[in-house]
Amino acid sequence: MLLDSNAHQPQSVWPMIPYGALATCKVLQKKVLIAHTNCLTSLTPKSCSILNLLTVKVLDLHDNQLTSLPPDIGQLTSLQVLNFEKNLLKALPDSIGDLVQLQTLNLKGNKLKELPASLGGLRSLRTLDISENLVQELPQALAHIRTLESLTLDASSMSYPSNDICSAGTEAIQQFLCGELGIEYNPPSQYLLPVLESDGGETSVDGVSRMVTKYAENEAQWQNKFMDYEKRKEQKMQEKLEFERWLDLEQRGQAQLMHQSHAQKGEILQSMKEEQVRLEQGLTRHQERLGEERMKLLEQLKQMEQGVSGRIKKLLEENQRQKQSSEILKSLENDRIRMEQLMAITQEEAEQLRRKEVASAMQQMLAETYKNKLLQVAYESRRQDLVNQTCSSLAKMDQKFQQILAWQELDQNKAVSQILQESDMQKAAFEALQVKRDLMHCQIRNQIKLIERELLQLTQLELKRQQLDTEALQEAITEQRQALTYLLQQLLKEKRQREEELQAILRELEAKSETKQENYWLIQYQRLLDQKPLSLRLQEEGLERQLVKLLADLSADQYTPVFAHHRISLKMLSAMVPSDLAKMGITETGLQHSIIRKAREIHAVAETIPELLKPTEEAELAAPGTSREPPTAMAPSAPPPEEHLCECVVCMEREAQVVFLTCGHVCCCQTCSEALSTCPLCRKDIVQRIRLFHSG
Repeated sequence: MLLDSNAHQPQSVWPMIPYGALATCKVLQKKVLIAHTNCLTSLTPKSCSILNLLTVKVLDLHDNQLTSLPPDIGQLTSLQVLNFEKNLLKALPDSIGDLVQLQTLNLKGNKLKELPASLGGLRSLRTLDISENLVQELPQALAHIRTLESLTLDASSMSYPSNDICSAGTEAIQQFLCGELGIEYNPPSQYLLPVLESDGGETSVDGVSRMVTKYAENEAQWQNKFMDYEKRKEQKMQEKLEFERWLDLEQRGQAQLMHQSHAQKGEILQSMKEEQVRLEQGLTRHQERLGEERMKLLEQLKQMEQGVSGRIKKLLEENQRQKQSSEILKSLENDRIRMEQLMAITQEEAEQLRRKEVASAMQQMLAETYKNKLLQVAYESRRQDLVNQTCSSLAKMDQKFQQILAWQELDQNKAVSQILQESDMQKAAFEALQVKRDLMHCQIRNQIKLIERELLQLTQLELKRQQLDTEALQEAITEQRQALTYLLQQLLKEKRQREEELQAILRELEAKSETKQENYWLIQYQRLLDQKPLSLRLQEEGLERQLVKLLADLSADQYTPVFAHHRISLKMLSAMVPSDLAKMGITETGLQHSIIRKAREIHAVAETIPELLKPTEEAELAAPGTSREPPTAMAPSAPPPEEHLCECVVCMEREAQVVFLTCGHVCCCQTCSEALSTCPLCRKDIVQRIRLFHSG
């Protein structure tokens, strides 16, 4: 868009100044060209010469996208105002120093890193703005611009001259540059008159024309002011000489004071240096001590991790062996069930035969009774006289006998009805005993407890690692946790399957009970108890009561026959190691340590109180017909060892009691876990919650 001093036209957006506009400037000898805010990327087309703008004095190109200037821009010798604000200029051509009539140069808001030394040729320049650029150093050639009145720059980012000099203003900067070149500095007012005269009184845009006209009209006034200025300058020189003499005296006094202060400062610095050395030595010793403690703690963590990984590896191997042997156990279980069915059939047949024999014997007894009654009637007819005498007494005795028989029959009917009513209780007791005596169910339950204990230990270890900010084996712990979680899910599934199988067996037995056989569930309960051989039951009865109670507390009743077969006493058990129990067939690592630890605690208490290991004579001498109960073991006086359980990460008050699946973390109590949908440690979704029960 072209504008002269008298005309204004609407703006347009161009990538470069059109050729027609440049031709118009040349033909009509335009003095002003304003083309701001047009997204210009180039000043002139390649086929057009910049000499078309030879008569232009004001060139305004701010708010465009110019990245460079033509190298022959110095040919525009008539330029007085040049505005390139808010463009993308990275460098200025050296020919810019040929613009001898240029008075205002605005380069604000570009990407200039340095200024060319040719700027010193701008002998008429009065205003220079290089703020909001990347310039850090000014060329010394700027000292040759004697007419420079205003220099705008970013003082905080300047390195040459320093920030203090740049903040002091244009005059301070020019004095510094003149001093660097060794030339005398004079204010720009002494050089403005030739510049104004060379302008010829012609007008310009944005205030330049008005200033030039004002200077031309008041030429005489400037000359008078200049003479007054020269006089004041001489006076200032005299005052400056006197001030310099006074300043010299003051500097000498200041030098003496500085010397004394330096001496005192040296002593203070020496004492501070010694104190710093002592502090550094103490800090070094403290850091070494902390490093040793950290290394010990890391070594302990490493040992714990090795132990946990070993137990997990052993557990996984044991799980593989259990899976391999599960099919054999299932086949053996099916064979046992078939044998039980056959035995039940044979026992039912034997009971039916026994009933037939009892019925025939009762018929014979009734026949003999009838014969005896006939003989008695004949005998009574012959001795009627004696019967008449005793008839009254016999009648009374017969009434009492009939009453006694009626009472006995009534009691028998009540007992039968009571037994029949207790059939449901007998069925529930049989179901509970069947689940308790089922070896596979017990093994699965013990493996679940062991995996829960290992998951709790892994959670404690992970919390310790998070407190120490160490992540060296975090991936290994995650893999182990995933393996344990998968194994726990498999065992829970096997436990449900085993319970369903036992329920199926129970339903089959219930179908058989529909024959209305009396005391069916009581018979099945007794048969389940009588499955053990007599010799093994005798061996189990010979075990110490404390050892039997120990196995019951740890839910290891299925291993009672193993201890009875090897004739293990509590004293022998307290001297064993986990490998000895593994040879006996107890493969669960956690159960091995728990049995040995409990045995050693009980044996240690029994050594101080020997009466705990002696069997009670009252139980051995119990009267027949009364049930013998095993003597209750006295609780050890020593407190049990505290279990190092991690606290809830939510409330920080109760112990962690819930396993989150599928991540396997044990980090929350029962109350806090109900309100959570994601794990507070790993932020994974909670699919299932498993409650931990810590037995004492």
